Amino acid sequence: MTVTTVRRPSGHRRLLARAATVALAAGVVVLSLAGPASAHVTVNPSEATQGGYSALTFRVPNERDNASTTKLEVALPTDTPFASVSVKPIPGWTVATTTSKLSKPIEAHGTQVTEAVSRVTWTATSPANAIQPHQFQEFSISVGPLPEAEKIYFKSLQTYSNGEVVRWIEEQSGSEEPEYPAPVLTLVKSSGDAHGATSTETSEAAVASESDDDSDGNGLAIGLGVAGLVAGVAGLIAGLLALRRSTATT
Repeated sequence: MTVTTVRRPSGHRRLLARAATVALAAGVVVLSLAGPASAHVTVNPSEATQGGYSALTFRVPNERDNASTTKLEVALPTDTPFASVSVKPIPGWTVATTTSKLSKPIEAHGTQVTEAVSRVTWTATSPANAIQPHQFQEFSISVGPLPEAEKIYFKSLQTYSNGEVVRWIEEQSGSEEPEYPAPVLTLVKSSGDAHGATSTETSEAAVASESDDDSDGNGLAIGLGVAGLVAGVAGLIAGLLALRRSTATT
């Protein structure tokens, strides 16, 4: 009996490899798009009302693969200071505030204020509590009254466990975003109804706005991620079917 061995042409293997490559590329591209649009320190909400109070949340992503974020320092304005600053505690982190004497006193609720909080610093109490690679943490404060200004920049320093310090301090002057933008809060003039809003009402609105932003961003990321996986699987299946048909005709 003669046994004939049929060798598959190398083209089949190339076809399969090409299909797998296309599938992988599709998944990588779309999953990259599903990542955060701006992986830098941001403040939410991004807009608030002049003269009111607002709960501000700073979102800090860890952009390093081999280091964790151990400290966040946020500078508060001294030219347009806040008469009231309160900090929300975070388990596993200590918080400290720095108070500076004002060059020009301000008046709040009929009282003259000569010094104000100029910096808030959060520090992880242990390496386990630090922000790990590919994770983020949120740090919240409540401030007010908000000044009659167009924008407030919160220049921030992010310290990593390897000693690196990323300075998020650049102010945007044109349409192009700087490489290390400072978190910015846009202030709008109050309407007749909004002017009398209490601190609690404003804070609740800010938290609700932040939740909506998170939901929209997470939904987009999930949708793009699923699309990438579907595209990758479809490409792989197409390659396997083509290989099977080619083998059947050999």
